[in-house]
Amino acid sequence: MHFLPRARSRSIRAAVLGACLLVPVAACTSPEPTPAPAPTATTESAGPAGVVPAGLERFYAQPLTWGDCAPYATSDDVRSAFRGKDLQCARLTVPLDYTKPQGDTITIGVLRHKATGDRLGALVLNPGGPGASGMYAAAGLAPQVASTDIGKRFDIVGFDPRGIGASEPDVTCLTDAERDEQRAEDLEADGSPAGVAKQDAESKEFADKCAERTKFGTAMLANLGTRDVVKDMDVLRSALGEEKLTYLGYSYGTRIGYTYAETFPQNVRAMVLDGALDPGQDEVESLVAQGQGFGVAFNDFAKWCAARRDCALGTDPARATQAFQNLVRPLIDNPLRLRDGRVLSYDDATLGAIQALYSQQLWAPLNSGLNELKSGQGATLMALADQYNERDSSGNYANTQDAFTAIRCVDDPPVTDRAEILGAENRYDQVAPFLDDGRPNGAALDPCAYWPVPNTSEPHEPNVAGVPPVLVISTTNDPATPYQAGVNLAKAMKGALLTFEGTQHTVFLQGVDCVDDIGSAYLIDGTLPAEGARCTSR
Repeated sequence: MHFLPRARSRSIRAAVLGACLLVPVAACTSPEPTPAPAPTATTESAGPAGVVPAGLERFYAQPLTWGDCAPYATSDDVRSAFRGKDLQCARLTVPLDYTKPQGDTITIGVLRHKATGDRLGALVLNPGGPGASGMYAAAGLAPQVASTDIGKRFDIVGFDPRGIGASEPDVTCLTDAERDEQRAEDLEADGSPAGVAKQDAESKEFADKCAERTKFGTAMLANLGTRDVVKDMDVLRSALGEEKLTYLGYSYGTRIGYTYAETFPQNVRAMVLDGALDPGQDEVESLVAQGQGFGVAFNDFAKWCAARRDCALGTDPARATQAFQNLVRPLIDNPLRLRDGRVLSYDDATLGAIQALYSQQLWAPLNSGLNELKSGQGATLMALADQYNERDSSGNYANTQDAFTAIRCVDDPPVTDRAEILGAENRYDQVAPFLDDGRPNGAALDPCAYWPVPNTSEPHEPNVAGVPPVLVISTTNDPATPYQAGVNLAKAMKGALLTFEGTQHTVFLQGVDCVDDIGSAYLIDGTLPAEGARCTSR
C-alpha cells in the first residue's frame, strides 16, 4: 500500500507508488535484458479447477493463449523488462460486473515464467500499490529466482489487476501534461481557506475526469476494488489449471491475499504475505502509522548519512530534520528550474526522498540528490520522484496513480470529517517532522469524498476459517507498512509470523538468505517457522 503524504490535504489518501521497491530493486533498475525469441503462441486449458460459482462456467473454463509479451508493454521500462528470456503473456477475460456475468467483459493481462525444474504449480504474485503492475513485477523477479528452489518448482505468474497496466480498459483520469502540471503546482502546501477551497475543487474535478475518461465510466469504477480483484484471481487460478492457489502478496497485495482467503477459503494452498496492511485499521489511523514509519526510516537514513564525509544533512543526526527542511522548504515559493524545462517543486523533492526511504539501496542517491540541491541542482531528486510516479524518459506516465486513487476510493469509506482530517495532518507532522512544510495545515477533502460510486468494502478482520496457515513476514522498521500491522495480520489469520530486522519495505526474495529459505520451505512443502522466528540482514 503505500500511502505517502503528498503534502497537505491529499495526504489522507495520498498516492505512493515506488512500486518497484516491493520486489527486488533490480526489477526497476536491471540492465537491458538479452532479447529472446518471441515464444510461439500456445493455448493451454486444463478445464475448470475446483468449485465454479454459478453462471461463471465459461470464464472458469477458458483457455489461456500464451505468446509474446511485447504487445502488453505500457512504457519504456516495461517494454525492456518484457524482453526477458522465457516470458509469455496472455489475456484473461472476466465479467465487468460479477453480478451480471452475461453483461460486458474486460480483460486481465497475465505474464508467466515457467518452472525450470520439477514443477509443483504456479506462484501468483501481486506487488502492491494499489495500482502496481504484477506483470512487470513478475518479469523482474523471474530471472532472479529462475535457478532457486522457487523458480525451479513454480511458474512465476504476475497479473495486472483490473484497470491497471496492460489490463483493458485501464483507469484514466489525468493526461501526462495534467500530471506534470499537478506535480509542479504544490497546491497542497496552502492550508488557507482559499487554498482548501481550491483543493476541494481540484479533488472534485479529478473524480469527474475519472468517470468521464475511463471506459464504462462509473460501472468500471464501481467494480474496480479488491472485492472484484480477488474474484478475477480465482478465475485466473482455474484458467492456470490450479486446484488451489499459491500466492505471494507484497504490501497492498497482502490485502488482496487475505480478502481472497476470506472469499475463497477452500481454494487456498499457501500464502506468503509480506509488508502487511492491518486489516482492521481505518484510513486515518493507517496514514498516521505509516507516517511514523517514514519518520523512523528518515532517522535511520540520517544516522547512516552522518557517518559519511559528504553527508548533505551534516554530522549530527539530531539536526538532520532541520537540515532537510532548510533544503526543501524554499522550493515552496521558489521551485527549481531544471534543464528539461520542468521544475522541482517542494512536493517532488519530498516525494523523491520518500521514494529513497523504501530501500537502503537508494540512500546514497538520496544523499547525492540533497547535495545537488545545495548547489541549485535537482536532477537526482526529480529522477527519484519520477520513479515514484512511474514517469518514463518520454514523459509518459503509467496509470498507477490514477488507479491508486480509484481503488482506494472503493476499498474504504471516504473521510469527510474535516476535523478528523486536520487532526490527522497535525499528528502526521508530529510523527514525521521532516515532512512538515512549516505552514498551517488545511482540511481539504480528497477525491474520494466526491467519488461517483460508493465503497464496496471497508477495514475489518477477515474471517478465514478453514484456510491453511499462512506465513506473514514483517520488517521491524518498514517505513510504509509498520511492523505491528504484520503482527496483527498474523494473529487475525491464525498464521505464522516471521520477523525481519531491518529498514526497508518488504524483504522476501530480495537476497536475504534467512528470509528466502524460510519462505521457500513454506511455499514448497508447507513448513512453517518456529514461533518467534527472526532474521537479520547480517
